[in-house]
Amino acid sequence: MPFTRRLASLVAVLLASALSLLVGCASPSSSMSDSLQTYPPIVFVHGNGDSAALWLTTLWRFESNGWPRERLHVIELPYPQARDNDAKPQPGRSSTADYMAYLKAEVERVRRATGASQVVLLGNSRGGYAVRNYIQNGGGAASVSHVVLGGTPNHGVWAIKGYNEGSEFSGTGPFLTGLNAPKNANGDEVTGPVRWMTVRSDNNDKYAQPDGLWIGAKGTPTNVGHDGPELKGARNVVIAGLDHRETSFSPAAFAATYQFLTGRAPTVDIVSEARVELSGVVTGLGLNPSDPASGDYVNNLPLAGAELSIYETDATTGQRLGAPVYTRKTGADGRWGPFKARAGMAHEFELKAAGYAITHVYRSPFPRSSGIVTLRPERITAAAEKEAAALAIFTRPRGYFDARRDTLRFDGRTPPPGVPPVGAGVSNSRLRLDSAADRAITAEFNGEPLAGRVWPAAAGHVTVLELTY
Repeated sequence: MPFTRRLASLVAVLLASALSLLVGCASPSSSMSDSLQTYPPIVFVHGNGDSAALWLTTLWRFESNGWPRERLHVIELPYPQARDNDAKPQPGRSSTADYMAYLKAEVERVRRATGASQVVLLGNSRGGYAVRNYIQNGGGAASVSHVVLGGTPNHGVWAIKGYNEGSEFSGTGPFLTGLNAPKNANGDEVTGPVRWMTVRSDNNDKYAQPDGLWIGAKGTPTNVGHDGPELKGARNVVIAGLDHRETSFSPAAFAATYQFLTGRAPTVDIVSEARVELSGVVTGLGLNPSDPASGDYVNNLPLAGAELSIYETDATTGQRLGAPVYTRKTGADGRWGPFKARAGMAHEFELKAAGYAITHVYRSPFPRSSGIVTLRPERITAAAEKEAAALAIFTRPRGYFDARRDTLRFDGRTPPPGVPPVGAGVSNSRLRLDSAADRAITAEFNGEPLAGRVWPAAAGHVTVLELTY
C-alpha cells in the first residue's frame, strides 16, 4: 500500500536504534544464513485474547522477502484468554498447560507436514509463555532452532509478593519463577540449545510499566520495569516508541526478526500481488454459563450459520459500488472463502448472525492474499450504546493508539473518544452518534485511511472501521 513506503525511512532509523541496543548472549546467536534456501517452517503464536489474524502483515512481509507461504503456519488457540488463576478451571479460559499442549501438537503437525526436523517459533505477548513452557517443560528443545518473543512479559505484568500470584502474569508466582529459574552457571533464563531473541519497547509497552495504571492500580508500584520482557541469555532488542503489540507486528520488529533469523536486512515493504484471494473464519463471543451477567469472553471457536456478504466500496465514502461480490452462510467450521478480490478495492464485510448486531466491517484494500482474515460480529450491550442512534468502532488489532506519537482521527475527532492523552493503552475507539442519517464516517491512522457508512443502531446495526496496519 502506498503509505507503507513512507514508513521505510522511519523503520530504518528505528532498526538502527534497535541494533545499537542489542544485549548479546553469552555467545553470539548464529543465524540461518547458510541454510536460508531451505526456508525452515515458522510457527506463529498469538497472545492473550488474540487470534491468528494478528500475524497477517507479518506473514505478508515474510512472503515479500521470498519465504514460501506454505512454510508459514499460524496457530489459533480456541480459548485464547488466560485464567484468572492458572490452577483453577474457568469457563471459556485456558491454562498455561492448555496452551503448551496445543502448541506442542501444532509443532508436531507442522514437522510431519513439512518433513522438517526443527521449526522457528515467533510468539507475541502471552504466546511467548507457551513457547517458553513448551521448550523448557514440554520436550520442545530439540524441535525448535530459533525463538523470537515480542512483548512477552517474561518477568510478569506485576511482581508483588502475595498479590494474585496464581495468575500466570505474576512475576512472583509459580509459573514465571519456574520459567525464569537459572538454567546454567551463567544464570541464563533461556533453555538451550535454542537461540533466543526478545523484542521490547523502550518505555511504551503497557504491560512493562513500573506503575500499575494499565492493570487498574494507578499509583501502585508493579515492581516490573520497562525491561521486563528481556531474558538473560537471549539477544534482547529495544526499539524506541513501540507499543505492546507492535513489538511483534510492526515493520521494525519484523526487520529485527528477519535479521536475527537470516543475518540479512529485509525489505519491510509489502509487495502487492496481481491476484488476491481471501478466506478465513467467522468467530463469535461466548457467555460465561456460570455467570451470564459477567458479559462476553473472546474465543476463536467457529460461528456456524453466520451470513456474510462482501461489497466493493468507494475508498473515500464507504458507499457500496453495487451488489455483493461474494456471499456465504457459514457451516459448522465457520469458514468462508475463497473470495477473489479485485486489486486496489476497499471492501465492506457485512455479517449477520443470531444474537449479534448486523456488523458492517470496512477494510482498506488487501495487497496480498490471506487465509487468516478473521471476522467477528459485534454485540450492542452497554445501556449507553443501546440508547445511541448509531454506533461506530475504530479498531487497530495489530497495535495501540498513542495520541502523542500517532496521527489519528475518527469522524473528525482528534484524538478519538476513549484514547488517553498519554500512553499507548487502547486499541479501539467507540463513538456513539445522536443521528443515524446515512453518511460517510471516516478514520485515519498514520496514513492509512478508512471510510464506512453510518447505520442505525435501533435496527441492530454497528459500523466497524478496521485498520490493517
